[in-house]
Amino acid sequence: MSSASAGRAVFRFRNFRFYVTARFLWGLAMQIQTVAVAWYVYDLTRDALSLGLIGLATFMPTVPLSLITGAVADRYDRRRILYVGYAIMALGAAALCVLAWQAVVWPVYVVVIFIGAARSFSNPAGQALVAATVPDEEYASATAWTNSIIQTATVAGPAIGGLLYPLGPVVPFVVAFVCFLVATFCAWRISPPQKKLGGKPPVTWSMLVAGYRFIWGRPAILGSISLDLAAVLLGGATALLPIFASEVFHTGPWGLGVLRSMPAVGSIIAALFLAHYPLTRGVGRTMFISVIIYGLATIGFGLSTSIWPAMFCLMVLGGADVVSVVIRQSIIQIDTPDEMRGRVIAVHTIMTGTSNNLGDFESGALAHFIGAAPAVLVGGAGAVAASLIWMRLFPQLWARETFTQAK
Repeated sequence: MSSASAGRAVFRFRNFRFYVTARFLWGLAMQIQTVAVAWYVYDLTRDALSLGLIGLATFMPTVPLSLITGAVADRYDRRRILYVGYAIMALGAAALCVLAWQAVVWPVYVVVIFIGAARSFSNPAGQALVAATVPDEEYASATAWTNSIIQTATVAGPAIGGLLYPLGPVVPFVVAFVCFLVATFCAWRISPPQKKLGGKPPVTWSMLVAGYRFIWGRPAILGSISLDLAAVLLGGATALLPIFASEVFHTGPWGLGVLRSMPAVGSIIAALFLAHYPLTRGVGRTMFISVIIYGLATIGFGLSTSIWPAMFCLMVLGGADVVSVVIRQSIIQIDTPDEMRGRVIAVHTIMTGTSNNLGDFESGALAHFIGAAPAVLVGGAGAVAASLIWMRLFPQLWARETFTQAK
């Protein structure tokens, strides 16, 4: 069997097909909704800090729920957690329809908190669930395919959101609501895994913090997660895209949609390549190099004065990011036993979600004081610096050659 055919072999598994369909529709809904919320808030406020507060609102439920969500994923049916979470997000999209109709801003942050809470439960359950849809040897390929399919949604979603918004701010939220509903149905259609865990572990403090302890004792996992947290916290620029679209490149919602799509275009190219030709050597070095490229591309975007070079920089940024994502997620899946995956992935989700959401808030707050372009330049330089520092802090991760080598 050729490398390309081997890469597509994961689609012979029915559960995996339902899983990636649900994830695609969820990603499509989230991206349509994200673009609509960002433009809606900025259109009414014209304030960078108001954009940053969207990230803060998304972040707020993750910390108090961080100890619970992983334990829930390890004790209960992950499929059920996934489709209930998607159903709650559908309700959130319906609430945003009402708020957009009434043209109010502050209640939007409350709904975003509500949706963030649902994501806090569905993400660790959803990511841990992939281990039950494919054999162990297909983890890396399944992760790459999942990322490429989600990134396809990330390309289409912002473009659709940008095109729908001129029809009225309510329209994209209605479309997101429908996508969430169909995603809920697909998640519900996933069959229960044949592998059963050895009973539900008792709820103890030791169980709740087990994910953190496990990660702390695994330098490869700790280094990869913390590097992503530092790089995205410092280098995130997506929260400022409405400002660049409106005030730097002088476009409308369609420009915001295009800009938000570009990282996913690069991600799809990289993820499809990795899906067909998985990494087999130098995975640690590749991850560090990809983070450096991510930071340099962020700097390039901050220096752009027209939309075309900005689009190219965002494509490179997205491609570099997905390489590090595939490597990180594969290491986590392979290095973690099944009975711990829910809690470990919950910690991973919290940390990566924290970096994305707080990165958006940090970018918005910094741009409020020094301007959007300088804030992006500072962030990109910080991502490069973080990668260089982490090389010294985690030499085992830098030296890691394969996903399955002994840790």
